[in-house]
Amino acid sequence: MADEPLAPLRILHLEDSPTDHALVRMTLQRAGRPFSLRHVETLDGLLSALRTEVFDVVIVDYNLPGFTAIDAWNALGTDQRAAPPFVVLSGAIGEAAAVHAIRRGISDYLLKDDVAKLPHVIARAIEFRTAQRERERADRELALSERRLAELTEHLQQSIEQERAAIAREIHDDIGGSLAAVKFDLAWIVRHADGQEMQRHAQAGVDMLRHAMDASQRIMMNLRPPVLEQGIGAAIQWLADNFTRRTGTPVRIQAPAERIALAPTIELAAYRTAQEALTNITKHAPESTEVHIELTDGEGVLTLEIADNGSGIPPEMRDKPRAFGLRGLQERAKTAGGWLDISGRPGGGTSIILSVPLTDQADASPGDPP
Repeated sequence: MADEPLAPLRILHLEDSPTDHALVRMTLQRAGRPFSLRHVETLDGLLSALRTEVFDVVIVDYNLPGFTAIDAWNALGTDQRAAPPFVVLSGAIGEAAAVHAIRRGISDYLLKDDVAKLPHVIARAIEFRTAQRERERADRELALSERRLAELTEHLQQSIEQERAAIAREIHDDIGGSLAAVKFDLAWIVRHADGQEMQRHAQAGVDMLRHAMDASQRIMMNLRPPVLEQGIGAAIQWLADNFTRRTGTPVRIQAPAERIALAPTIELAAYRTAQEALTNITKHAPESTEVHIELTDGEGVLTLEIADNGSGIPPEMRDKPRAFGLRGLQERAKTAGGWLDISGRPGGGTSIILSVPLTDQADASPGDPP
């Protein structure tokens, strides 16, 4: 199949010398590719042509009466990104001026003594600009995709927290109330039963019921800890106390004496970060002999660090595809407007730091419900 003919190149030429313009036309004709060449001599003419017509490339003399090629490029302002590539064709442009022009965004430059290379320089500039626009389009699409993913993640996390809170209320209001009523009746039976056998069975029922009530309390606290309503400092202290009670490992806490007012999303992100970090220490660094938690809100940033002196998380562990806990914390930090730093070295312990700027949550007040 025969190749399709090339579309004519649409070229705009800013040049005050008719002779040089004729030279450019002759050079392009020798190259053999069809083209249309629009000639303008002033800055206004250039801007007018770019507003009303579409061009594939602009060829610009460097020194023009009253302005330079840089001035012409700067005159485009915010339209530079959408403008066709600019190629400077000059009789005398120094290396410093050429570098400056390229840094400002002009695509390429060529000395008039080498005008025979102009078709090649034009083709290269168009190819580069096309690739640049494709890359910018891909970057925009990637950023849009990431923003949509972040919004979906935030929605899922909010849904999970709402569902957790609803389940906790059901356990407290329904199951908790029923268990309390059964415990009351069993206690009555223990007090009034005549036979020892009856009392023994009733007491066993009371003990089992107490275990079930403790378990339901524990589940409720994990789903939606009421202690969080007392502030993030109290909630972290509660987590630390439970951690020490389970593992025997002491936890040192540094936190402001006053309650930190946080938006619910940030407060919950900090709580879940501390909860997951302490759970990871229990699972992966049980040899730790001390855990340090520091909570600050200085310089408009909430910072929460949980550090242990265990074996240290290796880098490959952080990148494991199934490291859902750490990935979940990173996504939660993003939805709260912050970020998560995880560091560790063999034998040197692991540190997890949550940082969240507080500039956008000035309306937060203690006890706001999520």
